[in-house]
Amino acid sequence: MAESTVFTLAIESSCDDTSAAVLQNDKVLSNVVAGQKIHEQYGGVVPELASRAHQQNIVPVVELALRNAGITKNQLNAVAFTQGPGLLGSLLVGSSFAKSLSAALQIPLFAVHHMHGHILAHFIDEAGFDKPTFPFLAVTISGGHTQIVRVDSHFSMTVIGETTDDAVGEAFDKTAKILGLPYPGGPLIDKYAAEGNSKAFAFTKPKISGLDFSFSGLKTQILYFIRKKQVENPNFIEEHLADICASVQQTIIDILMDKITLAVAETGITQVAIGGGVSANSGIRKALKATESERGWKTYIPKFEYTTDNAAMIGIVGYYQYLSDMQVNQNVVAKARIQM
Repeated sequence: MAESTVFTLAIESSCDDTSAAVLQNDKVLSNVVAGQKIHEQYGGVVPELASRAHQQNIVPVVELALRNAGITKNQLNAVAFTQGPGLLGSLLVGSSFAKSLSAALQIPLFAVHHMHGHILAHFIDEAGFDKPTFPFLAVTISGGHTQIVRVDSHFSMTVIGETTDDAVGEAFDKTAKILGLPYPGGPLIDKYAAEGNSKAFAFTKPKISGLDFSFSGLKTQILYFIRKKQVENPNFIEEHLADICASVQQTIIDILMDKITLAVAETGITQVAIGGGVSANSGIRKALKATESERGWKTYIPKFEYTTDNAAMIGIVGYYQYLSDMQVNQNVVAKARIQM
């Protein structure tokens, strides 16, 4: 398929954010995200509450996305949605809406892998942000995923390293919970780390061969470390919060950079692009950008709003699928687990 102007409506509902975006070809006209505050009181996402909130949010979010883009639904050429992975109840809300709209408007439907969206977010036409050239290494780091992916084209991707247990985002959030910080704790660790000494406390990096990651052992190590210190000093966390956060964050950054460095060495590819919610972490961004001058790598970091879960990244995949005539039929189903 090929048209000079392609308007794509994209829907992302894999977890606890309801998002809709409108793209004109590879340019974002609108990108609306409705969060769900209700999960904060539970210290994590409650799947049933998330799917109910998506049902309430989906229509107003889509309407606002169309309004902000300055077009009507009848001008749309395609509908794209997140097929998975994610929370099944949440995915079903977005997929059901997308399928219904596609059928009603009689326009093509495109099913998008959530992590594919994080990778191709780099191809959104955004002033001041370069697009990587093929091949490149994509490092996707989020609450549920940690992967190193070799990207040879828009639709040729190979996972060459991934976590064997917890993802980076889980390591940050679980550490925050141990420290008594509110959910979501990852951004708070980043905030306090900026004020602390990253060498104050030493944590052992897991010995995992190859390009795979493991963070569950680090989480357990932090838990026992805090418990031991609190026995010695009940006010240990309050008195050393910034240093704890800085030390934990630096350990996680070192783990990531060790694996990325190994991936570059093994593949010979020196273009590295990061994505996913945790790529918003200032320490990780700083460490990656430093490699440009230190090691001669070319690094890519997307615009902040395209790093966390959002529909614009789903829309850019949908646009390239449209160009490649990769539409799906109404029998397509959402999947909590799905291969890249």
